[in-house]
Amino acid sequence: METEIITFDLQVQTAGWVGLGVTDRYTNVGADLVVGGVLPDGTVYFSDQHLVDDDTLEEDGSQDAVLQLLTEDAVYTTMRFSRPFRSCDSHDGDITSDTIRVLAAYGLDDTVRLERERTFVKSIFLLQIVHPDDLDAPAISYIHDLEITDFLIPEDDTTYACTFLPLPIVKEKHHIYKFEPKLLYHNETMVHHILVYACGNASALPTGISDCYGADPAFSLCSQVILGWAVGGTSYQFPDDVGISIGTPMDPQWIRLEVHYSNFHNLPGVYDSSGIRVYFTPILRKYDLGVLQIGFFTFPIHFIPPGAESFMSYGLCRTEKFEEMNGTPVPDIQVCGYLLHTHLAGRSLQAVQYRNGKQIRTICKDDAYDFNLQEPRDMKEHVTVKMGDELLVECQYQTLDRTMLTFGGPSTMNEMCLIFLFYYPRNNISSCMGYPDIIHVAHELGEEAEDSMEGMMAMNNVEWTPEIIKKAEKACKEADQVVIIKTIDEMVRNQTGRIPDILPTPRGPCLESSGGKVEPGDKTPAGFRAAPPIHSGSSPTTPLTILLLLQGGFSWLLFSLQGAI
Repeated sequence: METEIITFDLQVQTAGWVGLGVTDRYTNVGADLVVGGVLPDGTVYFSDQHLVDDDTLEEDGSQDAVLQLLTEDAVYTTMRFSRPFRSCDSHDGDITSDTIRVLAAYGLDDTVRLERERTFVKSIFLLQIVHPDDLDAPAISYIHDLEITDFLIPEDDTTYACTFLPLPIVKEKHHIYKFEPKLLYHNETMVHHILVYACGNASALPTGISDCYGADPAFSLCSQVILGWAVGGTSYQFPDDVGISIGTPMDPQWIRLEVHYSNFHNLPGVYDSSGIRVYFTPILRKYDLGVLQIGFFTFPIHFIPPGAESFMSYGLCRTEKFEEMNGTPVPDIQVCGYLLHTHLAGRSLQAVQYRNGKQIRTICKDDAYDFNLQEPRDMKEHVTVKMGDELLVECQYQTLDRTMLTFGGPSTMNEMCLIFLFYYPRNNISSCMGYPDIIHVAHELGEEAEDSMEGMMAMNNVEWTPEIIKKAEKACKEADQVVIIKTIDEMVRNQTGRIPDILPTPRGPCLESSGGKVEPGDKTPAGFRAAPPIHSGSSPTTPLTILLLLQGGFSWLLFSLQGAI
């Protein structure tokens, strides 16, 4: 069996104590925090602790962090320690590929007590921390900006502004290998997301800027997402062997740029020039990249009851008709990255793959999704999707703070359940999404409905108790799914399917400690003991680095990852 060890380096501009740990989205109470410092007489103190209330720490009964370095000079206190990804101590948060909420704190002296102004929480993808500046760029590259210019943001809560723009004009094939957002500093918090859609070359496109989904349906043309940025994201560089092709007769020449503004404070007179900057090169990669949008077909069937501790929504994709829709044979799809997307009520997402009726893997998941951190992630290993496979997206929501139904839709207060899969080689399929038979759902809840509109309206008549919420979730899962497949040229085909069960992903082993931690799906009982960590120089190490700019006295946080057998 194998366990994994992660090593943290923490440097803080203080002569007091420092601490680093993991917390959750709701409260810091119960969070784990590894604390250390150097007393005035040079004595080093270090311990694995947890919060018993908002500002009081208590030492864990099991000490699972291992000190490697702790120094103090005239400017900084520096601490390096290691800990298992998953200890058996119930007070230690697990290190996973999910969004991790890192808790960091420090004091001005050696009295260990949390103070709000010196306590920080930041969501990061801890196990995917390759900084964009650390990646190699092609020897020859060019920049092209796709942006809305001097757009007056309406005073409405939600605005979807769209315009059509040409891609770079090149005489031969090039690859887009990187993109990043272009945001005006004072407008950044008002931009919810930016999407770039490729247009089929036969499309007749309008001019100007208009509401994407308003009175003129022409501004919603083009449905093949090729690039996307959302809240919390930064730049993204594709894997070295793939890029978005431009410059050939098969490639799009125009795109639709979509900018979603959330003007919650209804501010007047705000102009914006946001967009996406793309980097492209004539040095070609091996494969052309495509993007497949899967999940729950957003409008008009999606609903989430109010007052739900947990409510699951499902969107099914069936690939058996892809070749017919594509017009030519479709080779196996190799998934190399993904982007998860819900709005404020979203708590977790996963995409699960089935072949011949059997679940074969979870393609991607995040059980600690954070709306404020949405950016593409690379796959640890590329995943093969064969024609005939089914892809199921499951989204979990929580609406305890809501008294009205939440519907699928474009507003930030509406909801979505989407996963964008980055894959190669590219085909013509742009999206494959599903939604349940809402008439069946209404009937299961004792409501009358003859068509889908009546079915959705009937949801407003339901008295939403916890029991009825679970009944609605069950009815949505057991209903026939309508599966909608679209191509880059706006061809649409409908299918039907049923939602398969999802088998839980087994947990890895925990590293032995007193107290014990056993959870459903564990591969081995609590108390499994792997070999002790082998530190630098004794085993292969794969460094992962991130520049994490918090505030106050934190100058940097360096994370390095090593595996021990």
